[in-house]
Amino acid sequence: MLLDTVFADRCPCCGQPRRLAHLIDLYERNYRLLERLIPELELPFERAVSRSATDLPLVLTVVERAPYTAELRLTYEFDTPEGRVLAPDLWIKLYRDARVAEVLHCGRRLPWLAAEEGDPQAARFLHDQWTRNHLLAKWLEYLLEHGHGFSVAARPRQATLRA
Repeated sequence: MLLDTVFADRCPCCGQPRRLAHLIDLYERNYRLLERLIPELELPFERAVSRSATDLPLVLTVVERAPYTAELRLTYEFDTPEGRVLAPDLWIKLYRDARVAEVLHCGRRLPWLAAEEGDPQAARFLHDQWTRNHLLAKWLEYLLEHGHGFSVAARPRQATLRA
């Protein structure tokens, strides 16, 4: 039990004590990785699919747009006999003005990793944020290594309205 507490207080990437500033550094890293994956973070499309010769198709869906933020969903889609499965199913919030990105929700977590949602304790929330955002950073690195990307040629354009 004590050993779990010690490791829970340490950053998984560097072993240093967890601090809020380090979590924000992780948000900045995720934003930079997303910039490489999605060159236009204004997201002028609703849904796009990235195909790779060495990986599954990657689906990006824009959930919400605002002047300085956007919410998107990044996932693989699997067709199974039970229906379509999304995994991992990451809901990501981009803060373009601050140049950070955080995972808001990890939809279909494995049962042994699932945590109770809505826990009011800040320490638990921050612990979950570390887990989700490390997952995003590692997955984005993997996707980029396998040639994924949402370049202009690989996705549909959203029609722009002119006044």
